[in-house]
Amino acid sequence: MLLGLLIALTVEPSVVGQDVPSPGVTSQDLLDGLKNPSRWLTFSGDYTGRRHSPLTQITPENVHRLAAQWTFQSETMALSRGFESTPIVLDNVLYVTGSNNYAWALDARTGRPFWRYRRELPSNLTYGASAPVNRGFGVLGDRLFMVTLDAHLLALDMKRGTVMWDVVLADYRIGYAATLAPLVVKDKVIVGNGGGDWPTRGFIDAYDAKSGTRRWRFYTIPAPGEPGSETWSSAEAMARGGGGAWMTGSYDPDLNLLYWGTGNPYPGLYGGDRLGDNLYTSSLVALDADTGKLKWHYQFTPHDTHDWDANQVPVLADLSLGGGLRKVVMVANRNGFFYVLDRVTGKLLLAKRFADTQWAKEIGPDGRPVLSPETPETCLPDMRGATNFMPPSYDPVRQLFFVNVRETCAVYFSWKRPDGTGGGGAKQFHDRGYGAVRAIDPTTGERWWEFRYETPSMAGVMSTASGLVFAGDNEGNFSAFDARTGKPLWHYPTGFALWGAAATTFMLDGRQHVLIPSGTTLVAFALPPT
Repeated sequence: MLLGLLIALTVEPSVVGQDVPSPGVTSQDLLDGLKNPSRWLTFSGDYTGRRHSPLTQITPENVHRLAAQWTFQSETMALSRGFESTPIVLDNVLYVTGSNNYAWALDARTGRPFWRYRRELPSNLTYGASAPVNRGFGVLGDRLFMVTLDAHLLALDMKRGTVMWDVVLADYRIGYAATLAPLVVKDKVIVGNGGGDWPTRGFIDAYDAKSGTRRWRFYTIPAPGEPGSETWSSAEAMARGGGGAWMTGSYDPDLNLLYWGTGNPYPGLYGGDRLGDNLYTSSLVALDADTGKLKWHYQFTPHDTHDWDANQVPVLADLSLGGGLRKVVMVANRNGFFYVLDRVTGKLLLAKRFADTQWAKEIGPDGRPVLSPETPETCLPDMRGATNFMPPSYDPVRQLFFVNVRETCAVYFSWKRPDGTGGGGAKQFHDRGYGAVRAIDPTTGERWWEFRYETPSMAGVMSTASGLVFAGDNEGNFSAFDARTGKPLWHYPTGFALWGAAATTFMLDGRQHVLIPSGTTLVAFALPPT
């Protein structure tokens, strides 16, 4: 009875405490990114996807003094993955989402909740039941935007946590869900769907931030007769082709282009009924932010049969390549290759292994992988890939790209079921796996340094202008490294595997704070007061 009472209390958003200030966030604030050191307003900190902070108070010399300031323990169940959210930080308040579409406004000084929200989810969830996570809010004005496991998009009042509007993205009953942190661009809320492991058709949507009206939709699987449909063997395969877009993309305001990764085709491990490259799955797509029209695409893994989707954060930068400065987008892909593309045209500029994959010998001049012979004994990255959705980071001054790498060994198998659907799996050799945070020179693709973990990690990465890299491992250690050398400088045992989430950092009362989600707990760190 007591448990039921506690659950009931969480339904009302205003039961925790007083309203929080609501000054409003403008489109210019979002364009400014991390210029205001007390704020963190998008999933990656700014539109570039770099997750690189300009803060310098915590340095390689003093990071060893970093100490926990407070912890927030959510009332959600202790799932195997826990928090995967990046909090919005605004005016000393943290706005954070959790598993099963819980959400909170927290006092950044103490971790005390101002309000909490819990969505009443249906009992017959499909994909949302298997991955009941959420990766954060988007924000504009006095509104927070959150997607749900039953494939809705909500606008919440920032001050009280109450619902202002609620729109349906798709029918959850046939396998749709949504888990990403929305990206707000101008007056639009950009989202994508989860559920690529179900027979669904993926999409990327834009909604009016004020009304919730859908402005445009881009399907990641073309309709019959549309460009890209020739890469599918049948209309039936396209109708259930997968391609979920379940991670937050990046945005170039000068080009007005969105860069978004897409998921694996369906079924993920059997390709016999979906012959062809299967566009636009396992790809990066560049979309006009006003219309959703496709500007260009690049497919990392044509006809993917290993569940190596492209739901990674695209990272934007300007690099000196080929004798000139190029506007580029960088992706460390699950297939084990690091890619640099011209973000204006989509032209491949560089592709090099960042993991010891045996999947392909190289990426050819035509941008397609030159496959290695695959035998029953071939050792490939497992279904979670050489990396996954956990965010990377990029330091534009040191020109280093940081990513958590999963070195694994798996042998794949697939079959066609009697009912005509495809199935498959992979045998994992656990004694041949480890993890590493690696620094990559994006102008050459060469590894600059690495620090190895005992087992493959699913934690994200954040870097700072002072020369620090914050990352984590599957054993629950949250660590800081020297950005130039990879030397470990500090670590904190959180008690739970760091899964999917990455650190954020912000200034509060004159002190730089670092926040990390771990399991069902958020932990805030800072240097001792001076």
